[in-house]
Amino acid sequence: MQLHYVTQGNGKLLILLHGLFEFWYSWRHQLPYLSQRFKVVVPDLRGYNDSEKPRHGYDLDTLSADIYALIHTLG
Repeated sequence: MQLHYVTQGNGKLLILLHGLFEFWYSWRHQLPYLSQRFKVVVPDLRGYNDSEKPRHGYDLDTLSADIYALIHTLG
């Protein structure tokens, strides 16, 4: 699964998730402030914007597994 994400800053990892019908850009105003203290990662969830759009896998368990994998990938 390919997830597109935007990252900014250094420090402890902070992941921000968008809501329905949104994408990473919804957090653009918060990024400058939060990135002063954290490594902020804002993914496009499965099926949104520039992330992969598979036919299946939109249940909460699979979406959670995507974010879990992202956390492990980023360390």
